[in-house]
Amino acid sequence: MARVVVDVMLKPEILDPQGQAVANALPRLGVSEVSSVRIGKRIELEFDGEPDLDRAREIADKLLANPVIESFTLRVEDPS
Repeated sequence: MARVVVDVMLKPEILDPQGQAVANALPRLGVSEVSSVRIGKRIELEFDGEPDLDRAREIADKLLANPVIESFTLRVEDPS
């Protein structure tokens, strides 16, 4: 079984309130070296046989990501 991982992130110009909340909480945990946090989502698509990146790209573009505010990347993950 082949797995394609889709990482969806807000575009850089879009405000990320979740990421901002995490970044603001880090100093309370004693973490001062992180200056910015962006939160996204990871989706795993498992294909029977060979991974179909064209089909995965179509799925991501039409269903998994909002192209107005989000971008996505695809990668094949080793099944091990």
